[in-house]
Formats: sequence, structure tokens, C-alpha cells
Amino acid sequence: MCRYIRENVVRARWERGEAMAMSVRARDADLKEARLVIVTGMSGAGRTEAMRALEDLGYFCIDNLPPRFLLNIVELSIAANNRITHVAAACDVRSREFFPELLEVLKKLKEEKLPYRLVFLEASDDVLVRRFKRERRTHPLSHGGDLISGIRLEREATRELKGLADLVIDTSQLEVIDLKEVLRREFLSAGRKHALTVSIVAFGYKYGVPLDSDLVFDVRFIPNPYYVDELRPLTGRDEQVRNYVLSQKSTGKFLKLTENLLDYVLPLYEREGKTHLNIAIGCTGGRHRSVVIADELEKFFLRREFTVKVTLRDVQKDSS
Repeated sequence: MCRYIRENVVRARWERGEAMAMSVRARDADLKEARLVIVTGMSGAGRTEAMRALEDLGYFCIDNLPPRFLLNIVELSIAANNRITHVAAACDVRSREFFPELLEVLKKLKEEKLPYRLVFLEASDDVLVRRFKRERRTHPLSHGGDLISGIRLEREATRELKGLADLVIDTSQLEVIDLKEVLRREFLSAGRKHALTVSIVAFGYKYGVPLDSDLVFDVRFIPNPYYVDELRPLTGRDEQVRNYVLSQKSTGKFLKLTENLLDYVLPLYEREGKTHLNIAIGCTGGRHRSVVIADELEKFFLRREFTVKVTLRDVQKDSS
């Protein structure tokens, strides 16, 4: 994105200290909804994993951003008319000569009353050394392959930033899943109880099982409305079909057992850091039984405050 911004315009606005001022004053209401997370800290402390975790939480993520462009990114998010309200940017020593500007940028963000949270990732020297050696990477500040010197230079260069951070995470003893859980607790969007998003698709086996399914439930054991003449041309969204399917004893027991299963596995999926769950509900043609069950499971997830989406993949296909 940043490569499309003319350097001379950015430099002029930077020197004048006018970046964002007019937009901020004109759109205070929008700023209340904006969330900017700045991720920085020690190389090898988990920046990539942190950015992936924030992306899974719905943040628009930009990695290796020169600090001076933070103001422009916030401006662009505001210009998006609330379509982009959560932005995460990683700024670290990979920016080289631009990195020292981050302190000045943070000062400007405060002056303009632009809300942000600064996350600092760190780890002990011995852990960082092991990680760099394991990945066979070169530290961005090392000279002639001197890994320890690079780590010490970076620690000194980021000392003040660490003191300003809203959240310091020491990843020395953390697994990736633990880091994700820390970030989930801190940055899960307001109004959302779960980081896990659920997609339910009703499909017909005659057209194939969705390839991206995590869980597949076959509901062809339920008596088929297709064989009831007045129900055949209808779909599972019609009241007559819903009543027919839900009146079956096998349907009620299946829903109860399935909901018990989901109540058990959902917390386990979340504990393992899973952020998307794809559930496929299949019947013969994807028009009747699978549609009714998909809608019932949607109600189940909504009662438990999950973000859920239902897709009726085959409902408009030939009902023969």
C-alpha cells in the first residue's frame, strides 16, 4: 500500500506536523470506533505469530511498516467509512533508518488524540538465539553474522519503546497457542464473546461434499420431504417443510446429541487457537432436510453468542 504514496507529499506533511489534523477534527465520531494496534519489540519474539493472531481477530494487518506511514494508514482507515475500524501494524528494526521515527510518531498520535495500543514483544537472549539458529535467520542488526551483538543493539534501541508499551509480552516460555490466547483476551472486538467464527453450509450429497469442511453431518436418516408431493417443490425455509422435518422424533434426538457434542468441542477448539469452524450439513439434494438443520444449528450458535454464517449451497438446484 505504502509504495503508492508519493514520498515528497508524505515528507512535506511530516515536516509540517499536519498529518491527520483536519480529518481528526472533522470525524471525531469515527475515531471513537477506530482501533490501532502497533506491534513492536525484539526480532524473534513472535511478531509474525502475533500479527497472524490479530488478523484472525479481524484486524487489517500490515507488516514491516515504516513508522512515518502510521498516520497515513489511520487516515485511510477513517476514509473507508468504518469499513476498516481495526488496524494492526508491525513496526520494528527491519525499517532500519526509519525505525527511530516511531517515538515521534507515537507522540503525534497522542497529540492528535488518535487512540492506539502499543504491544511490545520480548524474550530472553538465550531464547532469541535458539530461535534464530533454529530458523537459520540473520538478525537485522547483526554485522558479520554476530547474532549476540545484534540482539543487544536491538534491545538498547527498543528500551524506551518498551517503557511506553501498553502491553509487554515475554514469549520466552510461551507456545504460539499461548501467545494467541493472550492477544485474543486483549483484543477481541467489542461485542464479540468468541474469536471462533462458524460457517454452516447446507449441501446435497449428489453434488459433492464441501472440500473445506471441518465437521460433516449426514442427515439423510430423517424422512425425506421430497417424497411428500406438496412439499417437494418447497425448500427447508418454507414453514411446511420445517414443521415436517422438526416433527420427526429422529430430528429432535439428533439435534440434542449434536448440540451436546458442539458444547463439548467448541471450548476445546478455542483453546487450541482455532478461529474458523466450517460445518457441513448434508442431505440428498440440499433443499429440504439439510436446510432445516442448518437453520436450527444457527440458532444454537447465536444463543451462545458466536459469529455464525449459513450458506444454502444447493437449494436452488434441480430438486429431482
